[in-house]
Order: sequence, then structure tokens, then C-alpha cells
Amino acid sequence: MSSKFIVRGGKLANGESADVAIVDGFISAVGANLTLEGSEEISAANSVVIPGLVDLHTHLREPGKEDAETVLSGSRAAARGGYVAVSAMANTSPVADTAGVVEQVYRLGLEAGLVDVFPIGAVTKGLAGLELADIGAMADSSARVRVFSDDGNCVFDPLVMRRALEYVKKFNGVIAQHAQEPRLTVDAQMNEGFVSSQLGLKGWPAIAEEAIIARDILLADHVQSRLHICHVTTAGGVEIIRWAKSRGIQVTAEVTPHHLILTDELARSYDPVFKVNPPLRSESDVMALREALADGTIDIVATDHAPHAAESKECEWQEAAFGMLGLETSLAIVNQTMVQTGLLSWEGLVERMSSKPAQIGLYENHGRGIEVGAPAHLTVINPTATHRVDRDRVSSRSRNTPFHGMELQGVVTATIFAGKLTYKAENL
Repeated sequence: MSSKFIVRGGKLANGESADVAIVDGFISAVGANLTLEGSEEISAANSVVIPGLVDLHTHLREPGKEDAETVLSGSRAAARGGYVAVSAMANTSPVADTAGVVEQVYRLGLEAGLVDVFPIGAVTKGLAGLELADIGAMADSSARVRVFSDDGNCVFDPLVMRRALEYVKKFNGVIAQHAQEPRLTVDAQMNEGFVSSQLGLKGWPAIAEEAIIARDILLADHVQSRLHICHVTTAGGVEIIRWAKSRGIQVTAEVTPHHLILTDELARSYDPVFKVNPPLRSESDVMALREALADGTIDIVATDHAPHAAESKECEWQEAAFGMLGLETSLAIVNQTMVQTGLLSWEGLVERMSSKPAQIGLYENHGRGIEVGAPAHLTVINPTATHRVDRDRVSSRSRNTPFHGMELQGVVTATIFAGKLTYKAENL
């Protein structure tokens, strides 16, 4: 395969038309009518060429749950979605709470070679919330872990959370918190509200999320450390984060694509594909999340890509696992809900899906602009083309996409990682 490419005829995020030349993994020129002897051309006609996407919240399931996903299959899904870097959450089996496990995940990512896979280390041993994991060893390992999370579980003990925030200050790390007060969500099945009362399903109240957000913001301020709030879903949570940022507290936050477009009304189908943690919320919450993403209160979009084997989803709602696929559809959803509606510019999208996630994760070779000398991590998207999501054609090993049958606007036509074409859409 050629090590020279010209991405021809696209527009950059700032609206300028430009070709992008790539040699040996780096951008060698940006301009009009470029030529490069011996190069392969990638058409970007009718498309926008942006820095490759970075996901700060992905579940790749390996080791231990390879029936749902592997690092390789998840990397394929990521490339298809326009991603060049993903952050692999720690809730594997065994849990990524030691240097050995994070190094294994890191090596699997290198072997796959389709995206950079950055392991996220567990905050506590076994994700149990009782005793800090070996954070220092994971930080010093070949994986150089800088993000730590018990995602799937909340670090519920305030003393443990304080100690974790203090510990990661040594290397400018960040604690990514799954904000869920466990005592307020025992046996919860969906958003607590009108729909849950009608369906007779145990509700997951907004206050369970907001109480932990508020507590941890105060802890982060007290110890002067970095805190990241995973998958914010409520209007109240947005207001707490907005207040914290107005005071200069070191807090960042993410929203998932599914929480930007889906609501708890979908639970009326009793289809477990719509069961997710945190749950789908109300239409008013969705609108508040979009506004917060637009004004920067919410810093980034993160997929929370959560693949599950069929038997975990094709069952009764109460017995089904929480989680949805997200990597392959995220850019289209953000394009449709934020860019095409005028809430975000393409430059704003790049900040929220590339540069800011890389900044939070301290991923030095990602999130740079399209400029000479930068690593050639690029995503090409036709923003006006549409496609119908088909769960039987996804690259993930799992099929639990809540967008099956939906017509989404925005088609990723090519992904380039470190100068290598890792995805090219068919028939283009």
C-alpha cells in the first residue's frame, strides 16, 4: 500500500477548500491543486476533511469478554466511525487494575494497528470501590496511563475518591467518574419520571447523578486536581458543571451521542436495545445537553461504546445488560444534531471530538490541526449524504445499536491513521 496520499478536493473545518498531501505518516503539504509523485488519491469531493476523531470512553471488552468485542473488532468499528484513537475502559475480565493488564490491552492495540488504543486504568481494585488500584504502576507502565475510571461503577466512597484525586496529581492524571449514587439507583431500570411510572419500571432519578457530580466537583476543588465527568445526562448536572467552571474548578465533562438524540419514550417498546446506564432521559434533558455542548459547558462527545453479546440483549428488559454501540454512528449523530442545526460549526465539532479529548487524555500525537508536520490522522465525512443504519452490517462483534433502521445524515468516507488508510467507504 502506498505511503503517499493526496486527499483531494475537500473542505477543511474552517471552510477553506484544500488538498492534503501525506508522506510517510505525516502531513507534507496543505493547499490547492497539490501534486505528489507516486501518490494514491483519496477523493474528498463534497466532503469535509477534519483531524481524526478521539474517543475518551470506549468499552473494548478484551480481555475476558471477547464474545462481545475484541480490541481488533473494536478498532475496526472505530476506524469506520472516523476515529484514530480510543480509550479502553477498565471493566474487562480481569479488570485493568494492574500494569500487566493495561500493557496487554496496549499491545493488542498496537498489533491491530488501526487506531491508537489508550488503556484506562481502574481507580479501585476490582472496581469494588474499596481500595485504590495500583495507579502508580499503571502510570509508569509502557501504556503510560493517565486516565483512571471505575466506569460501570461509581467511586462511591468520598474518602477513596479524594485519595484518588490526590494521587493522580503526581503525573497530571485525571479521574473519570461514573456519577451514580448507588443507594439511589438500586434495581433501577430506566429514567425516573412519567414514562417509568406508566411502565412500572424502577426509576433512576436525576439526583443520583447530580449528587455525585456536585460532591466530586467540591472534592476536586479541595485537592486542586483534575476531574472528568462521564456521560452527563441531566439538565441539573449541566448547571452544576456550569457553576463549577465559572469558579475555575478543574472539571471537564462528556456527553454521548445517544443522549443527544434519544429519549426515555423509547422504553415504551420494552426493547432492551434502549436500556443504557445512565439511562435515556427526557426531551428537555436532551435539549439542555445540546445547548451545553454548544456553549462548552460540556467539553467533549464520547461514545461510551458498549457492545454486548446477543444473549445479554435479546431477553426481557429487566434481565438485559445496560449499554449501546456507538463508535460507528457518533459522527453522523453529532453532525445531524449539532452541525446541521447550526448549534456547532465544524471547527467546534473538531474541538469536541478531536482536540479536547486528546487534551484531557494527554494524547500528545492527537488532536492537532491539519498542518504541515502534524501526524496524518484524518477523517473525511460527507455531511449531507445519508445512510440507513443496519445492525447486521456493523464492524463490531455485537449488534446492539439503538439506531437500527434510522436514517442518519453524515457518511464517513475515509479514515487515515498515521498515514495509513484504515477505512474507505464502499462504492465511493
